[in-house]
Amino acid sequence: MALLEGRTVLVTGVLTDQSIAFHVARLAQEQGAQVILTSFGRTMSLTKRSSSRLPNPAPIVELDVTDDDHLASLADRVREHSEELHGVVHSIGFAPESALGGNFLNTTWPDVATAMQISAYSMASLAVACRDLMPRGSAVVGLDFDATVAWPTYDWMGVAKAALESTARYLARDLGPAGIRVNLVAAGPIRTMAAKSIPGFEDFEQVWQDRAPIGWDLDDPTPAAQACVALLSPWFAATTGEIVHVDGGVHSQGA
Repeated sequence: MALLEGRTVLVTGVLTDQSIAFHVARLAQEQGAQVILTSFGRTMSLTKRSSSRLPNPAPIVELDVTDDDHLASLADRVREHSEELHGVVHSIGFAPESALGGNFLNTTWPDVATAMQISAYSMASLAVACRDLMPRGSAVVGLDFDATVAWPTYDWMGVAKAALESTARYLARDLGPAGIRVNLVAAGPIRTMAAKSIPGFEDFEQVWQDRAPIGWDLDDPTPAAQACVALLSPWFAATTGEIVHVDGGVHSQGA
């Protein structure tokens, strides 16, 4: 039987078919899941185009994670397509330009707050919005970038990722009694639309080319997507509060 046979998965963050989230949706469908996507505003057209490229075009529900009304009505809009959610994929991150690129000491609180709300707090708000739809054995999986060290140019997005990692641990604690698992996949850099918006992204490329023991393909989102699908599945039934590194081993190597 396929890993996600009979399960329904909500996937956020699908913009282009280069994104990790797109490949999570693709692999989830290939493993038997019904997939529902989210999008909003100007990105809706991109998500619709990407949905048409999936093995089975997926329905899209409107969701801006900073909009309380969207969050409050999310469960009702999901129910138009499925009565239950067995998996939720958090692939949401954003920081204003002033919060990236070596401007760490000069970034103002409003821009830091934006990065924190969209990139970290949104995982909690999304999980809470979906909680009543999720039976025992369900899973929340978020996409992370190693926050144990300071990276060149990553600045306040790095701080937001550290907050995301802590958020996942507290969600694992509080959703665990309901039988809901919460884990993260810390992926190496992939040349996605989001990555291209990070000033100095080529610095990350060089780090991975030099330090990944088993190598790293910056143009292949599939390994990270496979890890997400595995964590969504019953094969990781007793794993929660975990960060799975899919980065060619860079996290394990010293400078």
